[in-house]
Amino acid sequence: MRYLIRKAVILILTMFLISLMTFLAFHIIPGDPAQLILGTSASAEKLELLRHQLGTDLPLWQQYTSWIFGFFRGDFGTSIRYSMPVKTLLGDRIVVTALLGLMVIVLTLVVSIPLGVYAASRRNTAAEQVVNFLTMIGISIPGFFLSIIFMWVFGLVLHLFTPGSYVSYQQDFGAFLRFMIFPALAIAVPEIAILTKYIRTAMLDEMDKDYVRTARGKGASHRTILYGHILRNAIVAVIPLIGMMIGSIFSGSIIVEQVFGVPGIGRLLISSVTGRDFPLTQTLVMYIALIIVITNFIVDILIQVIDPRIRLSN
Repeated sequence: MRYLIRKAVILILTMFLISLMTFLAFHIIPGDPAQLILGTSASAEKLELLRHQLGTDLPLWQQYTSWIFGFFRGDFGTSIRYSMPVKTLLGDRIVVTALLGLMVIVLTLVVSIPLGVYAASRRNTAAEQVVNFLTMIGISIPGFFLSIIFMWVFGLVLHLFTPGSYVSYQQDFGAFLRFMIFPALAIAVPEIAILTKYIRTAMLDEMDKDYVRTARGKGASHRTILYGHILRNAIVAVIPLIGMMIGSIFSGSIIVEQVFGVPGIGRLLISSVTGRDFPLTQTLVMYIALIIVITNFIVDILIQVIDPRIRLSN
């Protein structure tokens, strides 16, 4: 219980520091939001009135407290570029990115765990070398380049989907999934390669330990030893990596969304940064940070549940 409380306190402190750094970063950068909205020809009176409406004429500490309390109440402020509430602007975009991220996570786990187990169980064989070769290729190719290849091969050559023809999940969920599988694969392939390699390495480290020889001596089947003993112990070392990958999946979808024309938070974040839309950018940065921090918190708890030795040590 003390471990859980300690981790919760660290989570809160981490989010506080991230929010403070995010807020200060966008206020240290030169530029006046009121000037960006009204243009260089605006009069001093109009600029002063808009600064008052935006709250940028207040001291920094008041601006910060107003923003952070509003954030946790669900009031993210008003977008400077789009002149509408940030909450309304995010709307379906967060759902789209969340569904894309969920598809990537499922693909990554469903493919990499069996592939890593298979490679480890075929140690020193041609099959293991093939898996190693494929994982090295997967790790080496960045997601944005895979996006271009997938659009060309699956879109323009095989005509499995039409590039740029995004279909809303509210309009046709089946068509939405058929379109989203390709950006999901573009993000998932490097993650699958990394996770497969780690699972294989972790399982090979476990295979020569005493408990494996004991299980074999007791007559346990190869499948029971592989999945019930070796994988269960190896996965403890891999779970932290899975947690980090989940965070990188959501933050790494930004470029892939841009390439495929997916109306998620990635495209919105790029436009908000280029347009110096401070309220929108701050909200999106906090959203990504919150996913990463909460994911790592859940990972820490899962490790405690899976491995009793860690519970005892804490």
